[in-house]
Amino acid sequence: MRASLVLSRRDLDFLLHEWLQVEQLTQRERFAGHDRATFDAVVDLAAEIAVEHFAPHNRLADENEPHVVDGKVVLVPEVAAALKVFGEAGLAAGTLPEELGGMQLPQVVSKAATAWFQAANVGSSAYPFLTMANAHLLLAHGSPEQVETYVRPMAEGRWFGTMALSEPQAGSSLADITTRAERCEDGSFRLTGTKMWISGGDHELSENIVHLVLAKVPGGPAGVKGISLFVVPKFLPEGEGIGERNDVVLAGLNHKMGYRGTTNTLLNFGEGVHTPGGRPGAVGWLVGEENRGLAAMFHMMNEARVGVGLGATALGYTGYLHALDYARTRTQGRPPAGKDPSASPVPIIEHSDVKRMLLAAKSYVEGGLALGLYCAKLVDEEQTAPTPDERAAAHTLLEVLTPIAKSWPSQWGLAANDLAIQVHGGYGYTRDFPVEQFYRDNRLNPIHEGTVGIQGLDLLGRKVVAGGGEGLRLLATTIGATTARAAGTEWASFAEDVDAAVARVGEVTATLWSAGDPDATLANATVYLEAVGHVVVAWLWLEQVLAAGDGTGDFYAGKRAAARYFQRYELPRVGPQLDLLASLDRTTLDTQPEWF
Repeated sequence: MRASLVLSRRDLDFLLHEWLQVEQLTQRERFAGHDRATFDAVVDLAAEIAVEHFAPHNRLADENEPHVVDGKVVLVPEVAAALKVFGEAGLAAGTLPEELGGMQLPQVVSKAATAWFQAANVGSSAYPFLTMANAHLLLAHGSPEQVETYVRPMAEGRWFGTMALSEPQAGSSLADITTRAERCEDGSFRLTGTKMWISGGDHELSENIVHLVLAKVPGGPAGVKGISLFVVPKFLPEGEGIGERNDVVLAGLNHKMGYRGTTNTLLNFGEGVHTPGGRPGAVGWLVGEENRGLAAMFHMMNEARVGVGLGATALGYTGYLHALDYARTRTQGRPPAGKDPSASPVPIIEHSDVKRMLLAAKSYVEGGLALGLYCAKLVDEEQTAPTPDERAAAHTLLEVLTPIAKSWPSQWGLAANDLAIQVHGGYGYTRDFPVEQFYRDNRLNPIHEGTVGIQGLDLLGRKVVAGGGEGLRLLATTIGATTARAAGTEWASFAEDVDAAVARVGEVTATLWSAGDPDATLANATVYLEAVGHVVVAWLWLEQVLAAGDGTGDFYAGKRAAARYFQRYELPRVGPQLDLLASLDRTTLDTQPEWF
């Protein structure tokens, strides 16, 4: 049987079972109802549904982007059909508790299943995955009534969810949002304001849409300290169904370069088009504590950030597999030493430069997949590890890795898509092959859920200095345990290179924060993010080849080749970047706007 061009089932098996050993999670009470067979069955089911119901309309949804007719969003019908199959399979409730109709799966298994849908059709898959993150936030911060009212129908696949943060004038600067929430006598709130860039913000794919909205209650503190979180449904709940239309109105759709299957909306809250209860204003209910909305929203944002990184990896991965398939079948040219013009052309995979591009892409996507699944397993450890200390350590490590898990695959998964186009040559730049769409779809991922620059500021400005540098020290210790295992093996030199890079990161971090000037320290935070990300992925490649052990055959040989590539071609990038950072270079900081 021909290997899938969507994702590699063999690689997922290796990462889940040979490396992460996820079956050990079944020894914990939460996952005791599972075993390897149930984990594999979920991943197999996801692969089957993704290939049969999501992949076939990926190009169709791209070519027929959402549009509005008589105030309603129109999508190709295949989107709804695929989501119906997804919901009926119970995958929307994969990680939710059994009492809510969920499968109570580990996050790491759920994310492995998720990757199939993101690779097959990232546009259609965004609707249920935003919904799942919405449900997880309400489980963590909502009242029992809110969980019963909103999470249960989302678990059943009947209602979908969003996150409504950004505004036209504020973008990522949430301190500057102006959406207001006025308190009502019955304990509800009335919201007025405009939200921009809301993925899945309006459509006819579900009975209801549950918006989680950031807004400010008048009289609260200024800036982010005055932000509260509200649940604002498109239709007000009534019994087990829906009732009156809420005052939430679609003001327009954003037309995107890629990722077109997901509606991206401008929403007006409380403009008076609808009058629930006889008066204007979008009815919402406070989630968690007043003025603590941003802290609660980070529960969904952090899950979404890891999910974005996984989606970027999945798109890069399917692009790599398409390029690999093309390189094996496309014949062109002859080896440099082949002087006979009458000799048959060779498959382009025989050419060293094509192998270089494929090795680079393989190292990016398989490294990115390892990073995403490792972070997902940290979520499981954070929630279910046997001791408080183990749970706290998992939380700390996840905190420091989250900006990397979002941004590194967004940069290098996209690079893999770029290489896939290059491997295809001129054909790659046409619509005859899907690699051009994969690139366009993936180009969003360095932007949404916090741009690369924002992730750099988060990593250097917050995560590595929080708790007196606790996160960075724990990361170094964790990496050190891996490099110690590599001593005396054929990977000892790789381990030494990783150890040297980790030590240098620690030194440079101290140098940056010794400047006494936060502007200078953070001026090149994006360079810091990229450098640390490369060190982390190098560590994960070392982890993979140690897990491969003495395994024989093409799969294991390919793992070793990709690890060697990353050691020799990619990790050396870090040295000059750390040198630049250590110099506290002020080029970007001191450049004046008038000079451009």
